[in-house]
Amino acid sequence: MALVDVTKSCLDSITLISEHIEGAVVYLDAGTTESFQFIGAFPLLLNHGVRAICSLENMSSLDAAVDWNANSDPDRKVVVVTSRLLSDAHRYILRCLSTHPAVRCCTIFTSISEIAHSAYPDSPLGPDAYHEYESLLVQDYEELVKKGEKKPIQPDVSNFKDNIDFGNEGWSQLSPSEDISHPQASSTASGSYRENLIADPEELGQNLVVSVRHFPMIMCPFSPRVFVLPSEGSVAEAYLSAKHDDALSPGLPSLSTGLPSDGDDIPPGATLTANFLYHFAAKMDLKMEIFSLGDVSKTVGKMLTDMSSLYDVGRRKRSAGLLLIDRTLDLLTPCCHGDSLFDRVFSSLPRRESTASYTHIRTSQSQLKQAPSNLVRASLDVQVPLAKILSEEDCELDNFRLLESIEAFLCGWDSNNAASQILELSNLKNKIDNEKLPELENGLLRGSLVSIESFRGTPYLEALLDRKTKDGTILVKRWLQEALRRENISTNVKSRSGFATKSELEAMTKALAKSQSSLLKNKGIIQLAVAALAALDESHSSRWEAFSSAEKILSVSAEDTSQSLAVQIGDFINKSALLGLHGQNGKLGTSKGVLSFQDALHLMISGYILAGENFPTAGNDGPFSWQEEQLLKDSIVEAILENPSIAKLKFLHGLLEELETNLSRIQSEESKGELSDQINIDDLDDDQWGKWGDEDVDDTINSKEKTYDDMQLKLELRDRVDNLFKFLHKLSSLKSRNIPLKDGAFDSENNFSGDPYASRGLLYKLLTRVLGKHDVPGLEYHSSTVGQLFKSGFRRFGLAQAKPSLADQNIILVFVVGGINGVEVREAQEALSESGRPDIEMILGGTTLLTPDDMLDLLLGKSSYF
Repeated sequence: MALVDVTKSCLDSITLISEHIEGAVVYLDAGTTESFQFIGAFPLLLNHGVRAICSLENMSSLDAAVDWNANSDPDRKVVVVTSRLLSDAHRYILRCLSTHPAVRCCTIFTSISEIAHSAYPDSPLGPDAYHEYESLLVQDYEELVKKGEKKPIQPDVSNFKDNIDFGNEGWSQLSPSEDISHPQASSTASGSYRENLIADPEELGQNLVVSVRHFPMIMCPFSPRVFVLPSEGSVAEAYLSAKHDDALSPGLPSLSTGLPSDGDDIPPGATLTANFLYHFAAKMDLKMEIFSLGDVSKTVGKMLTDMSSLYDVGRRKRSAGLLLIDRTLDLLTPCCHGDSLFDRVFSSLPRRESTASYTHIRTSQSQLKQAPSNLVRASLDVQVPLAKILSEEDCELDNFRLLESIEAFLCGWDSNNAASQILELSNLKNKIDNEKLPELENGLLRGSLVSIESFRGTPYLEALLDRKTKDGTILVKRWLQEALRRENISTNVKSRSGFATKSELEAMTKALAKSQSSLLKNKGIIQLAVAALAALDESHSSRWEAFSSAEKILSVSAEDTSQSLAVQIGDFINKSALLGLHGQNGKLGTSKGVLSFQDALHLMISGYILAGENFPTAGNDGPFSWQEEQLLKDSIVEAILENPSIAKLKFLHGLLEELETNLSRIQSEESKGELSDQINIDDLDDDQWGKWGDEDVDDTINSKEKTYDDMQLKLELRDRVDNLFKFLHKLSSLKSRNIPLKDGAFDSENNFSGDPYASRGLLYKLLTRVLGKHDVPGLEYHSSTVGQLFKSGFRRFGLAQAKPSLADQNIILVFVVGGINGVEVREAQEALSESGRPDIEMILGGTTLLTPDDMLDLLLGKSSYF
């Protein structure tokens, strides 16, 4: 039987729609682009006859001139692939149609099913969502065309500048800086093509055929068996919990208190996740036995069971187990800086910025509806800095050849206007002669991680996911050595087996990338090596190691006493505050490996979670005594007063400016005081003595006002800090308030395997118990309606069936609602290996990829309810 391969299934789904994309201009939104990049879909799209691949959000008037020549017809076939709700993508689709005035066929593929569209809150579409949207899109486009016909059509002037009123509240509106325009071909386009674009204006909008289809396989697989959802897709951005006492962040499930939820209280993220998993299982040809741990996961499991009961009767599929887990059952693992090269790479490298226009829509709509705003997830598209390797003097990178190619292109594009542009190119050459252009190089020479890149059939990213930092670095070194041997490239690098240094990797990578043929042939390992070098650079690795050491100290202190743990947290806060103060005064340069005040707050989150796990007798007032916590509060208040810029977090929103103004006033008064002390008493005139009494009165009044302002500001700051500690108390109560954790089934003392796994995450402990067929408190099995009927019938005759076990399945899909990290992927594989069940195929998925910085943003940043 064929092995389960998520990446292959995604590519096969593209092949199934080949007849729709052949000969079409394909537009991909940001989420789909992210997904297709990881699965390496762009060559496949071109093999299926796609004319061009364009960005849906960043479309250009030149998109209409793709593949043009004097004898070709204008493009009449457009395909849009989106990972968003149709209402969110509507304005971009309209602008896409206006960019191609000759279009006659528009096919839209969306990853959101019709059921999900109709179930989404405030959705303007009903149960027949796709057909409704087809008619609405044609109607809006025809209205757009009629508005454009009222204006004279000019080749070089954009028409359709007026925004249309969609009428429905659910449709995305344009921001003030954006218009749905009808861009014609640019002035540099050939005359014959321009005439084709503006011919027969009466036919614009007529005979447009629109079809909407479901395309569920839009995800980001890091390996054939590990995936997350696109960061800018509707599923990942939908909130998982509404704001209430048990909620921490819209990006995390609420605490699992066991209280039943009403249908109206089901968060949109749970609805979209259930629909995605159902269609994912259908595409993978899997029939799911569903298990869940956590309240939101139970809600998702119930919706999945209802959909399976309705649509899967009579179908023959491979049996598989689905394990749904709430992220809030274990917040410590993603908050910590574990031993994972994969996590280091995603934490160190810069990411592509999110689409600003979508952010504007989400914020404005949430303010109007008083609902939680959708999340802004960190992009999964890491920017690998290839310029540091390829832009060296010994590499064959010739900027002049690039400029000459652009010159030749301009001559062929429009010979009438090429002269002035060629003059600009010659000026650019002269500028390159005189100085380097690092911005240009860094902008052009960026790589990305692709999951299908492999070494002898083993995907690079999959191999790194299963290894720690040292083992992963050694593996990258072996791949580089093998690639150099295959290319017959010799290096003077002295290396020792079992070790891999940054200098070794850098020298081997430069040697492998020196020739263009070798660069193209080995681009996968070169990009991965450069990403590893960036993660191992001292500017990133020193901070990661400092975090890791501090977290180990907190873990050891948590096994001692609450007083010891509180002292360590206070020590981190004071040291980081002192560092920030010295850095502000210019007395201390940038210290590598020293944590900032914001990092100390991050450690305090981990410390409070550890305190709640190790000191379960703590009440609602927190795990520490009043005196211990008061010292922590005083340290934070003093640190912020002395240097407000060190804590730019959400809980100080609206107060930072006042704090900085107050600090500037105090510093100016101190400098004036020092200056006045230097004034000689002999310089005073006798006439001034008579005025001193009045000045004393004025100074007293001003002093009282300043004292009042200072006191008011400090009281406001203390209130903010008190609220911060109330939130920390909620984090420390995770074990007592989450029902599945109350019994202590996952505590270290219940270790039945004999290995010390106290430092392991919940996912490892849960899989170890499940695969060992041990009972898991709170784990719920979701039986289908048909299964329940059979059970009740057999029970009448005393033949009740036993509850299915997840360990009996040969295929297990684990999905963490809220997100996963690289350490959990490795630990899940370790749990599977230790179970002695090599016959089990495990697929691990999550809402998104979580780094420690992402967790800080979810808990204390812009994405927090605090």
